[in-house]
Amino acid sequence: MTTSPDPQATAERELCGLVNGLAQQIADHVRERAVALGLTAAQATALREMTGPMTMRDLAERMSCEPSNATFVVDKLEKQGLIERRPHPTDRRAKHLVLTAEGNALRERLLELLAQDSPLAGLSPEQQRVLQNLLEQAITRP
Repeated sequence: MTTSPDPQATAERELCGLVNGLAQQIADHVRERAVALGLTAAQATALREMTGPMTMRDLAERMSCEPSNATFVVDKLEKQGLIERRPHPTDRRAKHLVLTAEGNALRERLLELLAQDSPLAGLSPEQQRVLQNLLEQAITRP
């Protein structure tokens, strides 16, 4: 005699598959847009996340990577003249990462490209907010 699969386990497995599929589509989308601008996916992610001056630790957290990985990416962006390291205004031990004028211009172009044919473009702004809220709840669940 076979038992029917647990409906909750089946639903969770299917949801995990959908989340993974969406994450892969987003990663592919970022990679394609990055290549069009002569960037790696990691560089594009760093530029996307540079919403203002921040520390390396802040950027690494936003990129979901270790600070040493973010440092490698920032080193490359700095060599390209897209990011500068400046003294932190309140912490002598830290540096602030700041986009240069060229970095800001490239970030704006990147954001335009990322908005085109985005994997999330099929969702209305309200649906995107609902999805964001649900994902935040799942991630921050105690």
